[in-house]
Amino acid sequence: MSFIFSLMVIHLVALMTPGPDFFFVTQTAVSRSRAEALYGVTGITLGVVFWAALSLIGLQWIFEQFAWLHRGLLVAGGLYLMWMGYNLLKSALRKPEASEGGAKPAELPVSKVRAFTMGLFTNLANAKAVVYFSSIFSMMLTPDMSSSMRWGIFGIVVAETFLWFALVALVFHLPVMRRGYLRLSRWIDGLAGALFGVFGLALLWEARRYSLAYQR
Repeated sequence: MSFIFSLMVIHLVALMTPGPDFFFVTQTAVSRSRAEALYGVTGITLGVVFWAALSLIGLQWIFEQFAWLHRGLLVAGGLYLMWMGYNLLKSALRKPEASEGGAKPAELPVSKVRAFTMGLFTNLANAKAVVYFSSIFSMMLTPDMSSSMRWGIFGIVVAETFLWFALVALVFHLPVMRRGYLRLSRWIDGLAGALFGVFGLALLWEARRYSLAYQR
């Protein structure tokens, strides 16, 4: 029981640490519809399902045997995050300055499939998820652990991920949060775009460093 509790705490701390997933959910929640935000959360959760399932079959071993796969994921993830950052920065530059009266926002068209796929790819491109599931999470799965325990851990991690990000989405979709976004939308989108760009560059740098280390 203490092991399960420790796992839940460790995973919750990992989820609460700001990263691409968190910024994607918050930005979607304040700027889009609640449905889109929750579809984005579902996409992120599916990404966690993918990483957790790979951890069950030996993600760390896979990366050790196929180093090119690890590098390829880092490069692809870095390019995707930079693309998202570019789009957010472009959106921020195109937006007019907020009026003093705080005009009511135009309702944006709902694109649930797009929100879902962006959430999924944001998680798959997340270096924090790769590091966490290939190291910390994999070390928790000891060889003598029963199959039922492994799948129980899998279910806890997936459920905790969805519940945390759903809570974040619902909180940031509150009217007070959306009104704040309206007043500062250019700055918020610009900051989010810059952060995604930094995350993308960090992944590309990590891929380069990993490649150089592998060649030695």
